[in-house]
Amino acid sequence: MKLPVRSGAVAAQCLPNFTMSIPKSLKKFGIVFATLPLSACNYLEAPPATAALSMAQIDQLIPRRVPQSQSFAKDISAIFDTLKIDKTPQNICTTIAIIDQESNFNANPPVANLGASSLKALNNELEEKLGSTLAPYFRNMLKNEPTPDNSFEKQIAKVKTEQALDDIYHEMFTYFTQKYYASNITNVSKLIGGDIEERLDPITTLGSMQVQVSYARDNQRMNGNNLELRKDLYSQYGGLYYGIHRLMRYAADYPEPLYRFADYNSGMYSSRNAAFQKMLHELAKTKIDYDGDLLVYEKGNKISSKPSQSEQALNQLLAQGTIALSARQIRNDLAKEKSQKFEDTETYRTIGSLYQMKTGKKPLKAIMPQVVISGAKLSRDYHTQWYADKVNARYLACLNKAKRY
Repeated sequence: MKLPVRSGAVAAQCLPNFTMSIPKSLKKFGIVFATLPLSACNYLEAPPATAALSMAQIDQLIPRRVPQSQSFAKDISAIFDTLKIDKTPQNICTTIAIIDQESNFNANPPVANLGASSLKALNNELEEKLGSTLAPYFRNMLKNEPTPDNSFEKQIAKVKTEQALDDIYHEMFTYFTQKYYASNITNVSKLIGGDIEERLDPITTLGSMQVQVSYARDNQRMNGNNLELRKDLYSQYGGLYYGIHRLMRYAADYPEPLYRFADYNSGMYSSRNAAFQKMLHELAKTKIDYDGDLLVYEKGNKISSKPSQSEQALNQLLAQGTIALSARQIRNDLAKEKSQKFEDTETYRTIGSLYQMKTGKKPLKAIMPQVVISGAKLSRDYHTQWYADKVNARYLACLNKAKRY
């Protein structure tokens, strides 16, 4: 017997056994399949006879080294209620594991070598983002303003936290627009669109759960400009709200939580998409990186017209007459790769069915994306596998403590 799930709550339901249907794109070739009973179950489903965890129980699951555990437990419990997420041990431990991995429960965590790495990233992108005319003036300001002894460059080199860096950056950009080329900045803004300060800011993920500012902006909980949004993300409640929203508010049919942890690092549905890429590779026998991106993206997450390895492999199968899809349909289907809707597309279902026919194996639901993690805030490069394993160890330790409940 399953616990009742509140309307809109994030607690996926196991589906009864069903027989996989044959996509129209394969029926046209008269392909016959042995029907296999399949089942689907999201690991976030509430287990039998498990009551919602209380705030006091959540507090006990947070590592004892966290001095403000009661405050974090209160906010986590309130946010789960706001977002209508069931407070099961699995869901709570998923959240606790990510928070601990990302910040050790610190809304504004110190970052090693933050100043030097940020200066390097900023200098490398000035020409691209400001243009060759304004970039030299900006560099001069970095080195000499507001005074040579206390320049913005020296201030940045000393910062220890992201919020301190953000504050300096905002002050620096305001200074630049007021003292130097405010009219030119305005013209550049009109040319490239959007908030240039936001585009230049090297801090793109922040808060206790290191949420992308762009994601928070798309799911903003209250009205405000970019500066106000960043302040909200640096607050304990705001950082948790957007992080829990990003982590838990999407349905993914994964066999184990490890893949949701990987998705938090490499992007929503990247584990599912990497599995799709692996099946496609085995069918097309062509090189495909299992990175979880089925299309090529330009800066700003805009879809590029350049075909990806996955799209080229699909078009190869199309040219060979292996699948009865059009290039346009393939492109349109791949554009849904960041949502659950991709699983309902003819392209996704066709490759799963063809893989099952060719290999005799069930279609792959998820594999670990092969993504390298790098950035100004990291001392070295890591892989998504490393990240997911670290989070999973914290998750299992939390679940072990939760057994008493």
